[in-house]
Amino acid sequence: MIMTASPAEPKPLTRIQTKNRAAILDAGLEVFSTYGFRGSTLDQIATAAGLSKPNLLYYFPSKEAIHAELLTGLLTTWLDPLKLMRADGDPVPELLGYVRRKLEMSRQFPRESRLFANEILQGAPRIKAALSGELKTLVDAKAQVISKWSKAGLITEIDPHHLIFSIWSLTQHYADFDVQVRAVLGRDVPFDEAEQYLVQLFEKLLKP
Repeated sequence: MIMTASPAEPKPLTRIQTKNRAAILDAGLEVFSTYGFRGSTLDQIATAAGLSKPNLLYYFPSKEAIHAELLTGLLTTWLDPLKLMRADGDPVPELLGYVRRKLEMSRQFPRESRLFANEILQGAPRIKAALSGELKTLVDAKAQVISKWSKAGLITEIDPHHLIFSIWSLTQHYADFDVQVRAVLGRDVPFDEAEQYLVQLFEKLLKP
C-alpha cells in the first residue's frame, strides 16, 4: 500500500508576526484609501507600518496581495448590513434600520469605504467577480422583498434597486466625501444630524 504524505499544516503565527501582519494591513488600508491602488507603493505602506520593505515582503509578496486581502475582508463587512434586513419584519422600520446601519459603517469605517469607492472608480478590476456574483445575488434577493412590500401596499410604489442605490450613495457620501462635508460645514462630520435627516427623508419617501 502506497502512503501519501498529507500537506503540512501551516505554522501558527507568533505574537510578533501577528502584530506585524496587522500593522501592514492597517497601513495598507490607510495608504490605499488615501492614494488609491495606483498611487500607492510598498515603500509608503512599509513606512506607515513602521517596518522595512524587506520585512513587509516577508508577509506579503506585493501590494496587490495586501490590497486583495483588504478587499476580501471588506466585501463581507459591506454585505452584512443588507443581510440583516428581514423579509418578515415591518417594512419601513426594516429599511430605516438598513439606512442607519449603512451610515454607521461610514462613521466607523471611513477608510474602508474610501478603499471600496476607489476600487469601483478604477473599474473594480480586483472585485468585479464578487460584485456580479455575491453582491448581485444578495441585492436581487432583497430587491424582491422590497418589491413584494411595495406591491402589497406596505410601502410606496418604488423601484427596489434604485432605492438601494440611493441608500448607498446618501450614506457612503459622509465617508467618501468627508473632506468636502467638513469644508462646507466647518466642523467634523455630524453623523447624528445626518442620521436624523436621512431617517426623516426615507420615512417620508417610503410611507404609502
